[in-house]
Amino acid sequence: MSNNKPFDFWYAVNNTELISTPTNRLETFGDTVVNYYLVCQQMDSTEKVVVREGHLKALKPAIITPGALGQVDVGDLGEEARQYAEWLKEHANDLRILQYGFSLQKQELKEYIVTDHIDNVLARVKTEVAELNDPLSAILVGVDDPWRVCLMKLMVELVQHSAQANIQDLQQQSLDLKKRLVDNIDQAFLEASRDPGRINALADMLKQNGLWSTYEDRFFALVKASGK
Repeated sequence: MSNNKPFDFWYAVNNTELISTPTNRLETFGDTVVNYYLVCQQMDSTEKVVVREGHLKALKPAIITPGALGQVDVGDLGEEARQYAEWLKEHANDLRILQYGFSLQKQELKEYIVTDHIDNVLARVKTEVAELNDPLSAILVGVDDPWRVCLMKLMVELVQHSAQANIQDLQQQSLDLKKRLVDNIDQAFLEASRDPGRINALADMLKQNGLWSTYEDRFFALVKASGK
């Protein structure tokens, strides 16, 4: 393996095959834990295969501005994964994939070596995973070093698959919150029109939500009508 880092992470990206991916998309309003099964042939032996089982956590996504993408946090996936993320930040068409965080749960990693042809090992892993009927499981074939980049590629694929629906959910949530706020403000105006003692609370509400300039004319019309 070359010591050239860009070569290392591209070697892993180009030699990672996603055999199966979760049937469920990534959660919009919470973290998602993906159970992965990574099968890798050892580089120094064609008959020794490493199987790694563990959990990847995709953190709750958020819509942020491109200016906030200066730092890409890939958790503890390693230096090669960080370089891959930096490349994605500069070249990916959909920068929204970088608004998710990644975290590898190393403490729950299971790793074992099997002496057999990789096709046979993969067939057994597929059978075992199918029996679990886990909608958040993923099987992939990758390289033994740097294997964490294989997991990064898996998460990028999952994010790309989920991003559109996640963003629609977040946008709808934002619209719902705005509508709820407008309804609350209308109710506050109504209550203040009936009880001038509530006018100061209404002013505080508008300022706290950054809406004073939007409602300023309406507010002073209310104050004038109340004779306060």
